[in-house]
Amino acid sequence: MKTSLLFTRALLLLILTGTKSLYSQIPDPGFTVDASTAIVITDPQNDFLSPDGVTWGVIGESVIKNKTVENLETLFQLAEAKGIKVFISPHYYYEHDHKWKFEGALEKLMHDIGMFDRGDQLNKEGFEGSGADWLPRYKKYINKDFVTVVGPHKVYGPEQNDLSLQLRKQKIDKIVLAGMSGNLCVESHLRELLEDGFEVAVVVDATASAVAPGYDGNVAAEINYRFVASHVYTTKEFEESLK
Repeated sequence: MKTSLLFTRALLLLILTGTKSLYSQIPDPGFTVDASTAIVITDPQNDFLSPDGVTWGVIGESVIKNKTVENLETLFQLAEAKGIKVFISPHYYYEHDHKWKFEGALEKLMHDIGMFDRGDQLNKEGFEGSGADWLPRYKKYINKDFVTVVGPHKVYGPEQNDLSLQLRKQKIDKIVLAGMSGNLCVESHLRELLEDGFEVAVVVDATASAVAPGYDGNVAAEINYRFVASHVYTTKEFEESLK
């Protein structure tokens, strides 16, 4: 077990350093924004992005380091200025979701700490300003007609919501993906959207992941973005690509 962990860490170090690494050998297929492109943002909500959110203790360091809050706002601004549609895939847990008979490790944690909690689909009582609500600085964009909010995803990926349907109905074939959190919902959306036939790029600093002793979600996420996506942008690189 210990040997396996040391090997894994050594492999990650090799990949990240770029010294005769697999990373440097991976092709970059590239990505071009066109009329069939949309931006998809997962979970731009208080529980992830506000210092008052229930996950801030483990994710705040990454959010600050990546300038995630600011970079997500830049994506909203670029979308509005360039006529790019934005789709929000939120995460809500209703009262009936707390009656599930089993959960994965982080599902259990999210349920235990009341993350993204709402009463039910038809009840918004107590929603305003809650952990499930949008970060306030994004509301002025999300309330505009270039943004579509789809149904909530329930674990990490969009398999159970209507994201793909809404994208297809708008003739969207290409996705620029960002949001929270990197190694969970963003990566799960990336994998499912690829399997569903979309071309996907990721904006690596418009996301963030939990960091804890012995575990760095950012490292896991960034390696897999590079392995799986058509292209990985920084926010600045994405902005430059639109000029």
